[in-house]
Amino acid sequence: MTPFQKEQENIYQLGQVLLVNKPLRWTSFQVVKKINYLLHGIKVGHAGTLDPLATGLLIICTGKFTKRLQEFTAQEKEYTGSLTLGATTASYDLESEPVDFRDISLIGESDIVDAARGLTGEILQVPPAYSAIKQNGRRAYEMARKGESVELKARKIQIREFEITRVALPEVWFRVVCSTGTYIRSLAKDMGDALGCGAYLSSLCRTRIGEFSLDKSLTVEQLEQQITETGIFKMGN
Repeated sequence: MTPFQKEQENIYQLGQVLLVNKPLRWTSFQVVKKINYLLHGIKVGHAGTLDPLATGLLIICTGKFTKRLQEFTAQEKEYTGSLTLGATTASYDLESEPVDFRDISLIGESDIVDAARGLTGEILQVPPAYSAIKQNGRRAYEMARKGESVELKARKIQIREFEITRVALPEVWFRVVCSTGTYIRSLAKDMGDALGCGAYLSSLCRTRIGEFSLDKSLTVEQLEQQITETGIFKMGN
């Protein structure tokens, strides 16, 4: 290892915050594993899991900065995405097949906006059965995928903003600003319940965590190129 490479390795060991745009169908752990490999085994962790079917901002901490993961995880989040009305899925998103199709011909944009307003503020939310929450020492999604019963308790969350940005039924696009611990999949399901027609999350992108925004992030490929060529991480312009 050259003196320059050794210096860069020390920088990552002392701690860096990396902003990554997680690709569709990658797990958050796969991103961590990839960066850990690029940094030759230096400790790496992420602040706030994104589901495989979601894209967007993932905060990665290296070295001693992994002690700050909880600090970042606890910060307010912003998401954009879409939900589909008129059907439900077991996972509340497209990980499972839509079922229970219902008529939505009488639902108008004002009904959707009103339903979103009713889900704004401090609300009780039940996490999806297909989640990483543990029940009796086991991950809920492992039990759900085996057809076992999963009963998760409702918990208080804060939806500071729930803006409907476009309606083209059955698709509804939105922007949400929320507290940590919020499941946007559950919010989509709750929208379907409020409208009486069912709904599931069809796309999701995390655009902000606290003061960190998606437009300052790099793709995995861009990050790999920077680490490989210079050993220095630079936020996007």
